[in-house]
Amino acid sequence: MIDRDRLEAIVREAGRIALAGWPGDGHVLESWEKTPGSPVCTADLAVDAFLKTELKALLPAAGWLSEETVDTRARQQTELVWLVDPIDGTRDFIRGRTGWAISVALVSTRRPLLGYLYAPVRRRAEGGEFWSAEAGKGAWRNGERLVASTRAALAGARVPAHKLAPEDSDLTLVDQPNSIALRMAMVAAGEADLLATLRWGYEWDIAAAGLIAREAGAVVTDAFGQPLNYNKHDPRAFGVMVASTGIHAAAVERLAERAARYSA
Repeated sequence: MIDRDRLEAIVREAGRIALAGWPGDGHVLESWEKTPGSPVCTADLAVDAFLKTELKALLPAAGWLSEETVDTRARQQTELVWLVDPIDGTRDFIRGRTGWAISVALVSTRRPLLGYLYAPVRRRAEGGEFWSAEAGKGAWRNGERLVASTRAALAGARVPAHKLAPEDSDLTLVDQPNSIALRMAMVAAGEADLLATLRWGYEWDIAAAGLIAREAGAVVTDAFGQPLNYNKHDPRAFGVMVASTGIHAAAVERLAERAARYSA
């Protein structure tokens, strides 16, 4: 049995460690690119090291998969695995913006069991935004139970993005944090109706937020409308789609041709 209070305390402390380097508070931060277009900073590494130590101590039998740790096949030998993005939305973090979060999920036999997001500089007066979910038991943000969007028509659906393709001009733009996890969580909170990406992404980006959205009542799949599995040998999926039950099928149909083209 996992100590949920201890787990929450670990995630919150990870947020405190991240804040100690956040440029939005005037801190000087060292950052660089791991590969072109993929930034990382010293705070990423500090949070990753802390979470690895604490989460492994909390549940020694669990494997480990994180954006900032070299992957090994050992994780596939366990039924339980931690999926971690120490700072999801690093670009916003480096620029001193608010659209980033700590993402932690515990996966059991390829399905998320627990999911936590912590965005300490959003709603800062309330101690940040703390999101959590447990499979079969609902999703919460700052103590309030989440209910996902119930929109039934694709036209007019709210999408967290900076711009839309011409063929999607009937959709409505809303604020887009850099963190994909936070954009997924917006659907869980009823603040957006649809989140869809058409690119290859990693399990650690979406595991926690996917569980939060699903437990709030949204449909969560890859870009083709297929179920998402975790702790795979290749920890990637093509796209993610999070939507209200009423528009998910229509969104999959609209994006099908583009998804097939971009995934090839």
